[in-house]
Amino acid sequence: MSEVGANTKPLALICGVSGQDGAYLARRLLDRGYRVVGTSRDAQAGSFGNLTRIGVRDQVELASMASNDFRSVVQILARYEPQEVYHLGGQSSVGLSFEQPVETFESISLSTLNLLEAIRSLGCKTRFCSAGSSECFGDNGGMPADESTPFRPHSPYAVAKAAAFWQVASYREAYGLYACSGILFNHESPLRPERFVTQKIVKAACRIAAGSNERLRLGNLDIHRDWGWAPEYVDAMARMLGQDEPRDMVIATGETHALEDFVAEAFDAVDLDWHDHVTSDPALMRPKDVRISRANPALAADKLGWRASMRMPGVVRAMVAAEQALRVKAPAP
Repeated sequence: MSEVGANTKPLALICGVSGQDGAYLARRLLDRGYRVVGTSRDAQAGSFGNLTRIGVRDQVELASMASNDFRSVVQILARYEPQEVYHLGGQSSVGLSFEQPVETFESISLSTLNLLEAIRSLGCKTRFCSAGSSECFGDNGGMPADESTPFRPHSPYAVAKAAAFWQVASYREAYGLYACSGILFNHESPLRPERFVTQKIVKAACRIAAGSNERLRLGNLDIHRDWGWAPEYVDAMARMLGQDEPRDMVIATGETHALEDFVAEAFDAVDLDWHDHVTSDPALMRPKDVRISRANPALAADKLGWRASMRMPGVVRAMVAAEQALRVKAPAP
């Protein structure tokens, strides 16, 4: 008998619960009456700071699972028999993927394959959603990408995400699994770690506004991205698993802005002119990057009734406000 037992709550398993999306998804599902189990390679040693920060750490059950180990995945799925599985884990930095291509591919693609094969082999009546990425589209001439747009991945991260996407599609078509991918465009929140350029910008702007003499060094300011609000994007993924039939969907705002605009918004939020504090450093540019990323999220609006309500300016200002609030709460040195 599984650990679900007589518990009548639907059970969702979140792989990658310690990350930005995993934490927000856990809160979203808990608010709707789910029992939520989150996995980590070593659940006993993890701090799960994001879950603590948004106030759900004590409500999420934690289990140790190595997603690149098939036996470990099978054990956890057999133990909990979840109705829904969300795969949000894996190495999530495009830039770092150039330095760690093997680890990136294994943590994204192999883990996806293990989850799908475990669901198939156990005969689980499980609905599966994988977090895909807009990076899979690469450069497509600046045209808005939708579900029919070909993939042209430019980074090891994008290659791994593309492989995971096709694994999901293959298991859906070959074995009849309820499996789908949310092709997520950039989405941010205060839970982003500083290795992401968006949080790097926000934190630097707040430090400089507080009196730091530093100068923010960034790579290419002319890249264009579609930036949304992470809590809204996990809501879209949860809605995807509530449909009668599984479908891959682009999740985005439909608005694209230059990184320079993001920088300007962050510094304007703290009453500074970004030109006085930011330098573009060629040494920080990636070996290969997508210059313009645009999205057409019409299918999500049509099938899910989902539309992003927060656009880039609102996202930036929410991140700045959260960072400033943290600085106020921080103890004096």
